Amino acid sequence: MYRYHCLNPISDIGMNELTEEYVAAGKPEEADAILVRSASMHEMEFSKELKAIARAGAGVNNIPLERCAEEGIVVFNTPGANANGVKELVIAGLLLASRDIIGGINWVQENEEDGNIAKDAEKAKKAFAGCEIEGKKLGVIGLGAIGVLVANAAANLGMDVYGYDPYVSVDSAWRLSRSIHHAKTVDELYQECDYITIHVPALESTKGMIDCDALGLMKKGVVVLNFARDVLVDEEAMIDALVSGQVKHYVTDFPTPVIAGVKGTIVIPHLGASTAESEDNCAKMAAKELRNYLENGNIKNSVNYPDSDMGLRGDHTRILLLHHNIPNMLGQFTKILAKDNINIADLSNKSKGGYAYTMIDIDTPMPDSVVDELKAVGDVLRVRVLR
Repeated sequence: MYRYHCLNPISDIGMNELTEEYVAAGKPEEADAILVRSASMHEMEFSKELKAIARAGAGVNNIPLERCAEEGIVVFNTPGANANGVKELVIAGLLLASRDIIGGINWVQENEEDGNIAKDAEKAKKAFAGCEIEGKKLGVIGLGAIGVLVANAAANLGMDVYGYDPYVSVDSAWRLSRSIHHAKTVDELYQECDYITIHVPALESTKGMIDCDALGLMKKGVVVLNFARDVLVDEEAMIDALVSGQVKHYVTDFPTPVIAGVKGTIVIPHLGASTAESEDNCAKMAAKELRNYLENGNIKNSVNYPDSDMGLRGDHTRILLLHHNIPNMLGQFTKILAKDNINIADLSNKSKGGYAYTMIDIDTPMPDSVVDELKAVGDVLRVRVLR
């Protein structure tokens, strides 16, 4: 029996992925696993029972990843589950920035009592005239799950699309349309494109990447779209660029006190993944990730431990060791098992940064004394045994 706790409301469709072996825990400290969306976990104390956290979404800045890793708690996210919802809003942002749809709608509302509104609209509409996006150049920075969908959709709308991602995965490369131009540098993309959209994670290397230097390289009158993270854009530099006319519009899904209400901005209240379909998809993926880890020890889409999959456990006893990524850990584990005449049927050892994960299937009995020996190995953070 596994106990779970939801820190935020989680889609019923996702929760239906959990079997009768899963019961709700009244308090997070009683849970084997926690599901979360936006609730901050940085101030939480974690019990020794907690084995995993699943974020129903992509961003994990609300979770203390390093502390979780040190306590042997695997943190999952759900990359790509909400990608289509974000893609559709990016396309909407492109259109809102190209045609002054918002200005036109506001004019109609302001003149709703005008008896000659239809006739007057014909005179007023020239103030809201815009341009078409077909034939314009779009630069997509980051070709992950969302960036690829945006690039392909824009190409299908007739845009000339440039993509930049030095770390593009093989899977993303396969899904990318052949019509996408591959920019060799991000500067090339800045200089060539009429529209630029950002789809990269918030890392130390990407925070503030759209700064005064980047904006200065862009075409005058460029439109910049940010549906990734607010911290990727230096907002003060963006305001200066809007005032000078270097940037025509800044479309962002992240309202902040600095940017909200600034002329030339189109600020959306973080609606990117706020669709019923996205919430269902994220919840389903999160629940499946938790089940696969708790029941079989397999890790997929973890942000603090390496992915590792040895399939269904079957009749074997499976030993799961979360530990620091240092030399000779595997040798110490196998030495302990050999000393106790325990036969290894299968083994996997993966690492990610400073942490590693070892899975061992054995086909002989597993005494508790051996578990204690494994736990006593220096730099072992947690040992689980699935019998």
